Amino acid sequence: MDFKSASLHAQEQDEQDSLRHIRDQFRIPSGHTRGKVSYLVGHSLGLQPRKVSDDVNRELDRWATLAVRGHFEGEPSWMQFVEEPAFDSARLVGAQREEVTIMNTLTVNLHLLLARFYQPSGKRTKILIERDAFPSDRYVVQSQIQWHGLDPNKEILEIPTVHGRFDMEKTLNRIRSAGDSIALILLGGLNYMSGEVIDFHSITRIGHEHGAIVGFDLAHLVGNVPLNVRDHEFDFAAWCNYKYLNGGPGALGSIFVNRRHLDKGPALTGWWGHHADSRFKMDGQFVPALGADAWHLSTISLLSLIPIRTSLAIFKNIGMTAIREKSVRLTGFLERLLLELEDDRITVITPSDSEKRGAQLSITIRDASVEIRDALRRQDIMVDWREPGIIRAAPAPLYNRFVDVLHFVRVLSQNLG
Repeated sequence: MDFKSASLHAQEQDEQDSLRHIRDQFRIPSGHTRGKVSYLVGHSLGLQPRKVSDDVNRELDRWATLAVRGHFEGEPSWMQFVEEPAFDSARLVGAQREEVTIMNTLTVNLHLLLARFYQPSGKRTKILIERDAFPSDRYVVQSQIQWHGLDPNKEILEIPTVHGRFDMEKTLNRIRSAGDSIALILLGGLNYMSGEVIDFHSITRIGHEHGAIVGFDLAHLVGNVPLNVRDHEFDFAAWCNYKYLNGGPGALGSIFVNRRHLDKGPALTGWWGHHADSRFKMDGQFVPALGADAWHLSTISLLSLIPIRTSLAIFKNIGMTAIREKSVRLTGFLERLLLELEDDRITVITPSDSEKRGAQLSITIRDASVEIRDALRRQDIMVDWREPGIIRAAPAPLYNRFVDVLHFVRVLSQNLG
Protein backbone atom coordinates (compact mmCIF):
# COMPACT_ATOMS: atom_id res chain seq x y z
CA MET A 1 0.00 0.00 0.00
CA ASP A 2 1.17 3.54 -0.77
CA PHE A 3 0.63 5.17 2.62
CA LYS A 4 2.06 8.49 1.45
CA SER A 5 -0.60 8.81 -1.24
CA ALA A 6 -3.29 7.63 1.19
CA SER A 7 -2.16 10.24 3.72
CA LEU A 8 -2.47 13.06 1.18
CA HIS A 9 -5.92 11.83 0.22
CA ALA A 10 -7.02 11.65 3.87
CA GLN A 11 -5.83 15.19 4.56
CA GLU A 12 -7.59 16.46 1.45
CA GLN A 13 -10.85 14.76 2.44
CA ASP A 14 -10.67 16.24 5.94
CA GLU A 15 -10.07 19.74 4.54
CA GLN A 16 -13.12 19.40 2.27
CA ASP A 17 -15.35 17.85 4.95
CA SER A 18 -18.42 20.00 5.50
CA LEU A 19 -18.80 18.57 9.03
CA ARG A 20 -15.20 19.11 10.14
CA HIS A 21 -16.22 21.94 12.49
CA ILE A 22 -18.57 19.56 14.37
CA ARG A 23 -15.56 17.66 15.76
CA ASP A 24 -14.75 20.75 17.84
CA GLN A 25 -18.08 20.32 19.64
CA PHE A 26 -16.82 17.09 21.23
CA ARG A 27 -14.18 16.31 23.83
CA ILE A 28 -11.62 14.03 22.15
CA PRO A 29 -9.51 12.04 24.65
CA SER A 30 -5.83 12.96 24.73
CA GLY A 31 -3.29 10.43 23.54
CA HIS A 32 0.18 9.42 24.69
CA THR A 33 1.96 9.34 21.34
CA ARG A 34 -0.06 11.97 19.46
CA GLY A 35 -2.30 14.88 20.32
CA LYS A 36 -5.65 13.07 20.34
CA VAL A 37 -6.62 9.42 20.15
CA SER A 38 -8.17 7.90 17.05
CA TYR A 39 -11.43 7.04 18.74
CA LEU A 40 -13.16 4.32 16.71
CA VAL A 41 -15.47 2.96 19.41
CA GLY A 42 -18.46 5.28 19.15
CA HIS A 43 -20.54 2.13 18.62
CA SER A 44 -19.83 1.30 22.28
CA LEU A 45 -19.77 4.75 23.88
CA GLY A 46 -20.03 8.05 22.07
CA LEU A 47 -17.86 11.00 23.01
CA GLN A 48 -19.01 13.83 25.24
CA PRO A 49 -20.35 16.97 23.58
CA ARG A 50 -18.54 20.01 25.02
CA LYS A 51 -21.80 21.74 25.81
CA VAL A 52 -22.85 18.98 28.21
CA SER A 53 -20.85 20.43 31.11
CA ASP A 54 -22.59 23.80 30.88
CA ASP A 55 -26.00 22.20 30.44
CA VAL A 56 -25.55 19.92 33.45
CA ASN A 57 -24.22 22.77 35.60
CA ARG A 58 -27.19 24.91 34.65
CA GLU A 59 -29.58 22.31 36.03
CA LEU A 60 -27.42 21.78 39.11
CA ASP A 61 -27.70 25.52 39.72
CA ARG A 62 -31.47 25.34 39.32
CA TRP A 63 -31.55 22.49 41.82
CA ALA A 64 -29.41 24.54 44.21
CA THR A 65 -31.49 27.69 43.93
CA LEU A 66 -35.03 26.43 43.32
CA ALA A 67 -34.93 22.92 44.79
CA VAL A 68 -38.33 21.26 44.36
CA ARG A 69 -39.72 24.34 42.57
CA GLY A 70 -37.51 23.38 39.62
CA HIS A 71 -40.14 20.82 38.66
CA PHE A 72 -42.48 23.67 37.77
CA GLU A 73 -40.29 26.76 37.22
CA GLY A 74 -37.83 27.48 34.47
CA GLU A 75 -37.91 26.99 30.72
CA PRO A 76 -38.39 24.15 30.33
CA SER A 77 -39.42 23.00 33.79
CA TRP A 78 -38.26 19.57 34.87
CA MET A 79 -41.82 18.33 34.35
CA GLN A 80 -41.48 19.30 30.67
CA PHE A 81 -37.82 18.42 30.24
CA VAL A 82 -38.38 15.16 28.33
CA GLU A 83 -40.62 16.76 25.69
CA GLU A 84 -38.00 18.23 23.36
CA PRO A 85 -35.58 15.25 23.34
CA ALA A 86 -38.50 12.85 22.89
CA PHE A 87 -39.69 14.89 19.93
CA ASP A 88 -36.14 14.92 18.50
CA SER A 89 -35.89 11.15 19.01
CA ALA A 90 -39.17 10.60 17.19
CA ARG A 91 -37.99 12.75 14.30
CA LEU A 92 -34.74 10.79 14.14
CA VAL A 93 -36.55 7.49 13.53
CA GLY A 94 -39.42 8.88 11.44
CA ALA A 95 -42.08 8.36 14.11
CA GLN A 96 -44.79 10.54 15.59
CA ARG A 97 -44.04 12.11 18.97
CA GLU A 98 -46.77 10.09 20.66
CA GLU A 99 -45.05 6.86 19.56
CA VAL A 100 -41.70 7.61 21.22
CA THR A 101 -40.49 8.39 24.70
CA ILE A 102 -37.25 8.35 26.71
CA MET A 103 -37.09 6.28 29.88
CA ASN A 104 -35.16 3.62 31.83
CA THR A 105 -32.33 1.79 30.05
CA LEU A 106 -32.33 -0.58 27.10
CA THR A 107 -32.74 -3.95 28.79
CA VAL A 108 -35.39 -2.67 31.19
CA ASN A 109 -37.29 -1.24 28.23
CA LEU A 110 -37.08 -4.51 26.31
CA HIS A 111 -38.56 -6.29 29.32
CA LEU A 112 -41.41 -3.78 29.52
CA LEU A 113 -42.11 -4.09 25.80
CA LEU A 114 -42.13 -7.87 25.87
CA ALA A 115 -44.35 -7.83 28.95
CA ARG A 116 -46.97 -6.26 26.70
CA PHE A 117 -46.21 -7.80 23.32
CA TYR A 118 -45.20 -11.37 24.19
CA GLN A 119 -48.51 -13.04 24.95
CA PRO A 120 -48.07 -16.76 24.24
CA SER A 121 -51.31 -18.57 23.57
CA GLY A 122 -52.17 -21.98 22.17
CA LYS A 123 -49.52 -23.07 19.69
CA ARG A 124 -48.28 -19.48 19.19
CA THR A 125 -45.59 -19.44 21.89
CA LYS A 126 -42.20 -19.04 20.23
CA ILE A 127 -39.83 -16.08 19.97
CA LEU A 128 -37.49 -15.73 17.00
CA ILE A 129 -34.04 -14.17 17.52
CA GLU A 130 -30.74 -14.28 15.65
CA ARG A 131 -28.08 -16.71 16.82
CA ASP A 132 -25.62 -13.85 17.29
CA ALA A 133 -28.03 -11.62 19.19
CA PHE A 134 -26.55 -9.22 21.70
CA PRO A 135 -26.47 -11.12 25.03
CA SER A 136 -28.92 -8.85 26.84
CA ASP A 137 -31.54 -9.48 24.12
CA ARG A 138 -31.16 -13.21 24.59
CA TYR A 139 -31.38 -12.87 28.39
CA VAL A 140 -34.58 -10.83 28.08
CA VAL A 141 -36.14 -13.40 25.76
CA GLN A 142 -35.13 -16.32 27.97
CA SER A 143 -36.50 -14.77 31.15
CA GLN A 144 -39.73 -13.59 29.52
CA ILE A 145 -40.41 -17.11 28.28
CA GLN A 146 -39.68 -18.49 31.76
CA TRP A 147 -41.97 -15.85 33.28
CA HIS A 148 -44.82 -17.46 31.34
CA GLY A 149 -43.88 -20.88 32.70
CA LEU A 150 -42.40 -22.09 29.41
CA ASP A 151 -39.05 -23.63 28.50
CA PRO A 152 -36.63 -21.32 26.60
CA ASN A 153 -34.92 -24.36 25.07
CA LYS A 154 -38.18 -25.21 23.34
CA GLU A 155 -39.60 -21.76 22.68
CA ILE A 156 -36.62 -19.88 21.24
CA LEU A 157 -36.19 -20.14 17.49
CA GLU A 158 -32.86 -19.03 16.06
CA ILE A 159 -31.90 -17.58 12.73
CA PRO A 160 -28.56 -19.23 11.90
CA THR A 161 -26.39 -16.14 11.52
CA VAL A 162 -22.63 -16.47 11.07
CA HIS A 163 -20.61 -13.75 12.84
CA GLY A 164 -23.84 -11.72 12.82
CA ARG A 165 -24.36 -11.98 9.04
CA PHE A 166 -27.87 -12.78 7.83
CA ASP A 167 -28.87 -14.98 4.93
CA MET A 168 -32.14 -13.22 4.21
CA GLU A 169 -33.67 -16.02 2.19
CA LYS A 170 -32.99 -18.51 4.98
CA THR A 171 -34.29 -15.97 7.50
CA LEU A 172 -37.57 -15.47 5.69
CA ASN A 173 -37.96 -19.21 5.11
CA ARG A 174 -37.39 -19.74 8.84
CA ILE A 175 -40.33 -17.46 9.57
CA ARG A 176 -42.49 -19.13 6.93
CA SER A 177 -41.71 -22.64 8.12
CA ALA A 178 -42.43 -21.76 11.76
CA GLY A 179 -45.71 -20.21 10.68
CA ASP A 180 -48.28 -19.66 13.37
CA SER A 181 -46.03 -20.98 16.15
CA ILE A 182 -44.18 -17.62 16.32
CA ALA A 183 -45.62 -15.18 18.84
CA LEU A 184 -42.89 -12.56 18.54
CA ILE A 185 -39.81 -11.67 16.51
CA LEU A 186 -37.02 -9.67 18.17
CA LEU A 187 -33.94 -8.92 16.08
CA GLY A 188 -31.13 -6.41 16.14
CA GLY A 189 -31.75 -3.64 13.63
CA LEU A 190 -28.00 -3.56 13.08
CA ASN A 191 -26.13 -6.59 14.32
CA TYR A 192 -23.51 -5.52 16.83
CA MET A 193 -20.99 -8.14 15.71
CA SER A 194 -21.12 -7.81 11.93
CA GLY A 195 -22.41 -4.25 11.52
CA GLU A 196 -25.05 -5.49 9.07
CA VAL A 197 -28.30 -3.53 8.74
CA ILE A 198 -31.28 -5.84 8.67
CA ASP A 199 -33.97 -5.83 5.97
CA PHE A 200 -36.69 -4.31 8.16
CA HIS A 201 -39.33 -4.30 5.48
CA SER A 202 -39.09 -7.97 4.50
CA ILE A 203 -38.84 -9.22 8.08
CA THR A 204 -41.82 -7.15 9.19
CA ARG A 205 -43.94 -8.03 6.18
CA ILE A 206 -43.39 -11.78 6.42
CA GLY A 207 -43.68 -11.71 10.20
CA HIS A 208 -47.02 -9.93 10.04
CA GLU A 209 -48.26 -12.23 7.29
CA HIS A 210 -47.79 -15.09 9.74
CA GLY A 211 -49.43 -13.28 12.64
CA ALA A 212 -46.30 -12.47 14.65
CA ILE A 213 -45.52 -9.29 16.56
CA VAL A 214 -42.29 -7.79 15.17
CA GLY A 215 -39.84 -5.66 17.16
CA PHE A 216 -36.24 -4.52 16.90
CA ASP A 217 -33.34 -3.59 19.14
CA LEU A 218 -32.02 -0.45 17.45
CA ALA A 219 -29.14 0.22 19.86
CA HIS A 220 -26.47 0.14 17.14
CA LEU A 221 -28.58 1.80 14.45
CA VAL A 222 -30.22 5.00 15.72
CA GLY A 223 -27.96 7.99 15.07
CA ASN A 224 -25.90 5.80 12.76
CA VAL A 225 -28.17 4.91 9.82
CA PRO A 226 -31.26 6.88 8.74
CA LEU A 227 -34.51 5.11 9.59
CA ASN A 228 -38.14 5.88 8.85
CA VAL A 229 -40.34 3.53 10.84
CA ARG A 230 -43.32 4.53 8.69
CA ASP A 231 -41.68 2.69 5.78
CA HIS A 232 -41.70 -0.60 7.67
CA GLU A 233 -44.55 -0.49 10.23
CA PHE A 234 -42.99 -2.84 12.75
CA ASP A 235 -44.70 -3.02 16.12
CA PHE A 236 -42.12 -1.79 18.62
CA ALA A 237 -38.45 -0.95 19.10
CA ALA A 238 -36.01 0.05 21.81
CA TRP A 239 -32.60 1.65 21.73
CA CYS A 240 -29.99 3.17 23.99
CA ASN A 241 -28.75 6.75 23.69
CA TYR A 242 -25.09 6.37 24.62
CA LYS A 243 -23.56 4.94 21.46
CA TYR A 244 -23.85 7.03 18.30
CA LEU A 245 -26.18 9.40 20.17
CA ASN A 246 -23.49 10.39 22.69
CA GLY A 247 -25.81 10.49 25.71
CA GLY A 248 -23.21 9.37 28.24
CA PRO A 249 -22.44 6.06 29.98
CA GLY A 250 -25.58 4.25 31.08
CA ALA A 251 -27.80 6.97 29.61
CA LEU A 252 -31.55 6.59 29.51
CA GLY A 253 -32.95 4.59 26.61
CA SER A 254 -35.85 5.18 24.22
CA ILE A 255 -38.81 3.16 23.01
CA PHE A 256 -41.05 3.24 19.96
CA VAL A 257 -44.56 1.81 20.13
CA ASN A 258 -46.46 1.80 16.85
CA ARG A 259 -49.51 4.04 17.07
CA ARG A 260 -51.83 1.11 16.33
CA HIS A 261 -50.89 -0.38 19.71
CA LEU A 262 -51.05 2.76 21.84
CA ASP A 263 -54.63 2.19 22.94
CA LYS A 264 -53.56 -1.05 24.67
CA GLY A 265 -51.18 0.77 26.97
CA PRO A 266 -48.32 -0.82 28.91
CA ALA A 267 -48.62 -4.11 30.77
CA LEU A 268 -46.97 -2.56 33.82
CA THR A 269 -47.80 0.92 35.05
CA GLY A 270 -46.11 3.40 37.35
CA TRP A 271 -46.24 6.86 38.86
CA TRP A 272 -44.68 8.79 35.99
CA GLY A 273 -46.85 7.12 33.37
CA HIS A 274 -49.88 8.88 34.84
CA HIS A 275 -51.26 11.80 32.82
CA ALA A 276 -49.39 14.95 33.82
CA ASP A 277 -52.58 16.99 34.28
CA SER A 278 -53.77 14.82 37.18
CA ARG A 279 -50.60 13.07 38.30
CA PHE A 280 -50.42 14.98 41.57
CA LYS A 281 -54.02 14.33 42.59
CA MET A 282 -52.78 11.01 43.93
CA ASP A 283 -56.29 9.57 44.17
CA GLY A 284 -55.12 6.07 43.28
CA GLN A 285 -56.90 6.10 39.91
CA PHE A 286 -54.40 5.56 37.10
CA VAL A 287 -55.05 7.83 34.14
CA PRO A 288 -52.48 7.05 31.44
CA ALA A 289 -50.40 9.74 29.83
CA LEU A 290 -50.78 10.20 26.10
CA GLY A 291 -49.09 7.68 23.82
CA ALA A 292 -45.77 6.10 24.71
CA ASP A 293 -45.39 8.39 27.73
CA ALA A 294 -47.84 6.09 29.52
CA TRP A 295 -45.06 3.49 29.58
CA HIS A 296 -43.04 5.54 32.07
CA LEU A 297 -42.72 4.00 35.50
CA SER A 298 -40.54 6.09 37.79
CA THR A 299 -39.65 9.76 37.73
CA ILE A 300 -37.26 10.43 34.85
CA SER A 301 -33.60 10.73 35.81
CA LEU A 302 -33.06 14.36 34.91
CA LEU A 303 -29.27 14.40 35.16
CA SER A 304 -29.09 11.44 32.76
CA LEU A 305 -31.49 13.13 30.38
CA ILE A 306 -29.45 16.35 30.02
CA PRO A 307 -26.61 14.95 27.83
CA ILE A 308 -29.16 13.19 25.61
CA ARG A 309 -31.00 16.46 25.14
CA THR A 310 -27.72 18.23 24.31
CA SER A 311 -26.57 15.64 21.79
CA LEU A 312 -29.93 15.28 20.06
CA ALA A 313 -29.86 19.03 19.41
CA ILE A 314 -26.65 18.48 17.41
CA PHE A 315 -28.36 15.82 15.30
CA LYS A 316 -31.36 18.09 14.76
CA ASN A 317 -29.15 20.96 13.59
CA ILE A 318 -27.09 18.84 11.18
CA GLY A 319 -29.61 16.28 9.97
CA MET A 320 -29.07 12.60 9.27
CA THR A 321 -28.64 13.19 5.54
CA ALA A 322 -25.34 15.04 6.00
CA ILE A 323 -24.21 12.69 8.76
CA ARG A 324 -24.92 9.64 6.64
CA GLU A 325 -23.20 11.09 3.57
CA LYS A 326 -19.96 11.53 5.48
CA SER A 327 -20.36 8.17 7.19
CA VAL A 328 -20.57 6.34 3.86
CA ARG A 329 -17.41 8.05 2.60
CA LEU A 330 -15.51 7.53 5.85
CA THR A 331 -16.38 3.84 6.21
CA GLY A 332 -15.75 3.32 2.49
CA PHE A 333 -12.27 4.81 2.90
CA LEU A 334 -11.57 2.41 5.77
CA GLU A 335 -12.68 -0.54 3.66
CA ARG A 336 -10.55 0.55 0.72
CA LEU A 337 -7.45 0.87 2.88
CA LEU A 338 -7.96 -2.58 4.37
CA LEU A 339 -8.37 -4.13 0.94
CA GLU A 340 -5.27 -2.35 -0.34
CA LEU A 341 -3.21 -4.06 2.35
CA GLU A 342 -3.69 -7.20 0.22
CA ASP A 343 -3.26 -9.41 3.27
CA ASP A 344 -5.22 -12.65 3.01
CA ARG A 345 -5.22 -12.98 6.80
CA ILE A 346 -7.69 -10.07 7.00
CA THR A 347 -11.38 -10.62 6.26
CA VAL A 348 -14.01 -7.88 6.45
CA ILE A 349 -17.21 -9.56 7.64
CA THR A 350 -19.35 -6.42 7.36
CA PRO A 351 -21.29 -6.17 4.06
CA SER A 352 -19.48 -4.21 1.36
CA ASP A 353 -22.76 -2.64 0.22
CA SER A 354 -23.03 0.73 1.98
CA GLU A 355 -26.83 0.34 2.09
CA LYS A 356 -26.41 -2.70 4.33
CA ARG A 357 -24.01 -1.27 6.88
CA GLY A 358 -23.47 1.73 9.11
CA ALA A 359 -20.34 3.42 10.47
CA GLN A 360 -18.69 0.14 11.40
CA LEU A 361 -16.42 -2.46 9.85
CA SER A 362 -15.84 -5.74 11.64
CA ILE A 363 -12.74 -7.62 10.63
CA THR A 364 -11.27 -10.97 11.47
CA ILE A 365 -7.54 -11.59 11.39
CA ARG A 366 -6.37 -15.15 11.06
CA ASP A 367 -4.29 -16.23 14.07
CA ALA A 368 -4.77 -12.81 15.63
CA SER A 369 -4.37 -12.29 19.36
CA VAL A 370 -5.17 -9.55 21.82
CA GLU A 371 -1.58 -8.38 21.32
CA ILE A 372 -2.75 -6.59 18.18
CA ARG A 373 -5.44 -4.80 20.16
CA ASP A 374 -2.89 -3.81 22.80
CA ALA A 375 -0.47 -2.57 20.13
CA LEU A 376 -3.22 -0.37 18.70
CA ARG A 377 -3.93 1.07 22.14
CA ARG A 378 -0.25 1.91 22.65
CA GLN A 379 -0.47 3.97 19.46
CA ASP A 380 -3.57 5.81 20.71
CA ILE A 381 -6.06 3.89 18.60
CA MET A 382 -9.22 2.79 20.36
CA VAL A 383 -11.16 -0.03 18.71
CA ASP A 384 -13.31 -2.83 20.07
CA TRP A 385 -12.20 -6.46 20.35
CA ARG A 386 -14.85 -9.21 20.39
CA GLU A 387 -14.29 -12.92 20.63
CA PRO A 388 -13.53 -14.86 18.55
CA GLY A 389 -10.85 -12.42 17.36
CA ILE A 390 -13.09 -9.76 15.78
CA ILE A 391 -11.98 -6.13 15.66
CA ARG A 392 -14.84 -3.68 15.37
CA ALA A 393 -13.82 -0.24 14.15
CA ALA A 394 -16.48 2.46 13.95
CA PRO A 395 -15.52 5.83 12.41
CA ALA A 396 -18.35 8.01 13.76
CA PRO A 397 -18.82 10.91 11.32
CA LEU A 398 -19.50 13.60 13.92
CA TYR A 399 -15.99 13.51 15.36
CA ASN A 400 -13.82 11.10 13.37
CA ARG A 401 -11.56 12.17 10.54
CA PHE A 402 -10.11 10.41 7.54
CA VAL A 403 -6.67 10.67 9.13
CA ASP A 404 -7.99 8.71 12.14
CA VAL A 405 -8.97 5.89 9.83
CA LEU A 406 -5.61 5.98 8.06
CA HIS A 407 -3.73 5.90 11.37
CA PHE A 408 -5.64 2.78 12.41
CA VAL A 409 -4.86 0.90 9.20
CA ARG A 410 -1.21 1.98 9.20
CA VAL A 411 -0.60 0.77 12.76
CA LEU A 412 -2.60 -2.40 12.13
CA SER A 413 -0.42 -3.25 9.13
CA GLN A 414 2.72 -2.66 11.16
CA ASN A 415 1.64 -5.16 13.80
CA LEU A 416 0.38 -8.01 11.65
CA GLY A 417 3.82 -9.62 11.81
